Amino acid sequence: MLNKIRKYKFLFEELVKRDFKKKYKRTVLGILWSLLSPLLTLLVMRIVFTEFFGRTTNHYTTYLFAGTLVFSYFSDATNQGMSSLVDNAGIFTKVNVPKYLFLLSKNVSSLINFGLTFLIFLGFCLLDGIAFHWKFLLLVYPIVCLVFFNIGVGSILSALYVFFKDIQYLYSIFTLMLMYLSAIFYNINAYEPTVQKLFLLNPIYVYISYFRTIVINNAIPDLVTHLLSFGYAFAVLLIGARMYKKHNQKFLYYL
Repeated sequence: MLNKIRKYKFLFEELVKRDFKKKYKRTVLGILWSLLSPLLTLLVMRIVFTEFFGRTTNHYTTYLFAGTLVFSYFSDATNQGMSSLVDNAGIFTKVNVPKYLFLLSKNVSSLINFGLTFLIFLGFCLLDGIAFHWKFLLLVYPIVCLVFFNIGVGSILSALYVFFKDIQYLYSIFTLMLMYLSAIFYNINAYEPTVQKLFLLNPIYVYISYFRTIVINNAIPDLVTHLLSFGYAFAVLLIGARMYKKHNQKFLYYL
């Protein structure tokens, strides 16, 4: 795969530039929206949920920000990835290029937005009285796992979207449900231990939990969290790769 990306380096770079520019085309603030959007979301959640959940949670602003940071990246990358094949059908139906290039370009665009927001997140940590420590370096692990997880989910969605356009509406409902099940604005400590374990079935919660354990608790997540972070990413990436391989030729006939 890396050799093919090098071979089509120019095309890949142009796709990333196009996707990034297209996202903010004809907007007054342009790329600043990638910074303002999560901050506005954080502000609304801070106002709405602090009274109900914030009083019993330490560093609640950072707690919220960690949740919205991870979930927003997941939502943006997978939604962008879902339309990667359909949006670029005019290219790969005429020119023989690897179809995953279009998915990867969408993910790189989303990753850039995530990186900018992550820098703001680190600034908020300082404002919230959280000192940087060496364990922050371990955040590379969940970020890398999340990148591959998003690519995997995006590949599955993009393949399904070619044959089943209704998937975009079903997925919007699914992501809304997932947001409420990811403990973004509430703490799962209020639930029984058995119920708390059920949250580990949600990959997004696992990645959010990893962030919070490092940043807020100044601790290293347990082995289960490490294994689940890798396992979820590997599983969906494998499924997505197989779907692309199986339906590679069919994509041309349905687009």
